[in-house]
Amino acid sequence: MVGFLNRREHEQQVKKEGRLPPGQSLTEKFPVLTYGPTPPFDPATWDLRVFGSVEKEMRWNWEEFQKLPTKTITTDIHCVTRWSKFDTVWEGVPFKDFVNLFGLKPETKFVIAHCEYGYTTNTPLEAMLDDDVLLAYKYDGKPIEPDHGWPVRTLVPKLYLWKSAKFLRGLEFSPVDKPGFWENAGYHNNGDPFKEERFQRRGWF
Repeated sequence: MVGFLNRREHEQQVKKEGRLPPGQSLTEKFPVLTYGPTPPFDPATWDLRVFGSVEKEMRWNWEEFQKLPTKTITTDIHCVTRWSKFDTVWEGVPFKDFVNLFGLKPETKFVIAHCEYGYTTNTPLEAMLDDDVLLAYKYDGKPIEPDHGWPVRTLVPKLYLWKSAKFLRGLEFSPVDKPGFWENAGYHNNGDPFKEERFQRRGWF
């Protein structure tokens, strides 16, 4: 009962602080929600590539990627399934620094994350260039657990968590939008939690 009361008190506190988006509830756990199986990871064959409207297409293997400069952030995360987790700690490569390694062409407006098993999700470049966006591979000081996206996932805290793509393998930069798996299945194209951009405006939602 004490733990429940503490959680309720915490929820009321973050509501007062304006940190809890409408329709969300606080969780102390970290639920696992993934469409499909968790892919195996082989550090000898894993790589991450960037392509599309970039000045120079590039690719990093696992050893090379881990040598890129990182930063640690503390942030809140919000899932479209109506849970929010507060003050989570992540470490990874800052996205706004990462793009300086290969350069973007002026017409670039969107970033499409390509993941294992063909999963994709789209995000405006403007949102990806926020200071809190990472290519994350550590959570709470330890490597991200496999179910949460190991070895690398994008972290875009200001959007619903499906926009933070697990099992990342490629980043496509594009002048045109390319909605991904959940967006084509009816989820909102933007995914702002504070605007409750959960689903597209269709009669059956």
